[in-house]
Amino acid sequence: MTTTDLWPARAVPQSWPASLSPQVLAGFDLPTPFLVGDRAMLRDRFRCFRSALPGVHPFFAVKCNSTPQVLEAALETGASFEVASLGELRLVQEVGVDPRDMLYSNTVKPPAHIAGAAASGLWRFAFDSEGELLKIAHHAPGSAVYVRVRVDDSRSVFPLSRKFGAEACEARALMHRARDLGLQPYGITFHVGSQCTSTAAWVQAIASVALLMRQLLSDGIRIEMLNIGGGFPAWYGDAIPDIDQIGAVVNRALHDLLPYLPVLVAAEPGRHLVAETAVLVSTVLGREVRAGEEWLYLDVGAYNGLMETQQAMGQWRFPLWSSRCDHAVAPQIPFTVTGPTCDSADTMFYDVPLPETIGEGDRIYVASAGAYTLSYASSFNGFPPPQPYFLPE
Repeated sequence: MTTTDLWPARAVPQSWPASLSPQVLAGFDLPTPFLVGDRAMLRDRFRCFRSALPGVHPFFAVKCNSTPQVLEAALETGASFEVASLGELRLVQEVGVDPRDMLYSNTVKPPAHIAGAAASGLWRFAFDSEGELLKIAHHAPGSAVYVRVRVDDSRSVFPLSRKFGAEACEARALMHRARDLGLQPYGITFHVGSQCTSTAAWVQAIASVALLMRQLLSDGIRIEMLNIGGGFPAWYGDAIPDIDQIGAVVNRALHDLLPYLPVLVAAEPGRHLVAETAVLVSTVLGREVRAGEEWLYLDVGAYNGLMETQQAMGQWRFPLWSSRCDHAVAPQIPFTVTGPTCDSADTMFYDVPLPETIGEGDRIYVASAGAYTLSYASSFNGFPPPQPYFLPE
């Protein structure tokens, strides 16, 4: 039931990318699960980001999608790259990027990764503790370092501050310690949390680092880089501030709150740029009733592509559609949607409305699947991660 001429005109939500509509996806006669990406759309997302934040240079967060085609598309837009390991550095090197143009923003790094990155030419390392400074000073002497400051990330879906970030009162002393160790106290960074939906979070964070900048300036340390991190949201079905709204607020805060503009104002967007540029395609393996509850079993699950559904207290959802041409008109009933493995925790969605007509062999389309699906995926139980494909250009 995937004949394109049977699709009703009101088939999908307006925010669903037209280039990856169910009508288009129905034309992919490939074994599932697979991920279909749109590189033209990805490049357009980069252009829109730079237009909204003209004074901010994007360093694409490699961790969210390190597919070579994605890295190449980012490179074509003039973006730089942020890596979290020596392995990610090597992946970016393979598409022709000089490590001197990368940022290493993981604040707790394996010593061998620090040494390997420095030997490759990378010269800017994040830190948030004295222990990390000692490591960098030993394995990458003379490097530039930027301190990660903890900020309020409570308005994000995936907070990060419990694991990363020095308190602002500690960051000042850490920058002095960096200088004492022969390192260059180069910059400050923060992260408002992944999928942040409040523009005020950036204003509050910028105000916090502005005070630190003033204190450091009085100490004779003028930073060269302010890195405003990631957190820029993508569409997953609910309303979010668009990048122009975020850009207007951030631009105003940078110019009104900072004591001076550093040489480089950087950001580390990932999810915002790539999530909406791909759709995950899976097949229904079976439909069962368990204790009066309707269950759908898919050939993709949390362990081989949808791990983010296990985070955010299990409330993280993706926009779903099916290959059924009656999807928009058939009565909908709630389903529990689970994966193919033998682990009961491999269940992604609860009370999801889908057509009551759906059954074995139908396909489920998971939108906004371009970020973290492949990065997190394993082959647990012998079920492989989705194979990536890209629309022809």
